[in-house]
Amino acid sequence: MTRPIRVLVAKPGLDGHDRGAKVVAAALRDAGMEVIYTGLHQTPEMIATAAVQEDVDVVGLSILSGAHMTLFPRVYELLVESGREDILLTGGGIIPKEDMEALQSRGIARLFGPGTSTQDLVDYIKQWFAAHHPDDA
Repeated sequence: MTRPIRVLVAKPGLDGHDRGAKVVAAALRDAGMEVIYTGLHQTPEMIATAAVQEDVDVVGLSILSGAHMTLFPRVYELLVESGREDILLTGGGIIPKEDMEALQSRGIARLFGPGTSTQDLVDYIKQWFAAHHPDDA
């Protein structure tokens, strides 16, 4: 790779549990990615602004609160409005399969549920990056 993949990991909304997000951030960092963790209680506006300012390749949202059908689309909409529809928006949490499918039909990338191996996420991001940034992969 000519440059590391830059990933922003965020916890939107009122969900106060971030152990999983920290585990994911550490796994991505261990895989050689540059990781920015925004912390708890981030608004979609804060997340999109940070993603643009930090010039990330990927935004990963961790949502356990049940607000995924609102938060993922809002972050996506803000990234598109900022001219950064090239950023991969992925994430995970407690998201029913039918909601995952509905979100993916709206432009959100693959989503990951409980019990997913962090290696699956690492591999997915690396494959996406290689396909979308071949000169940097």
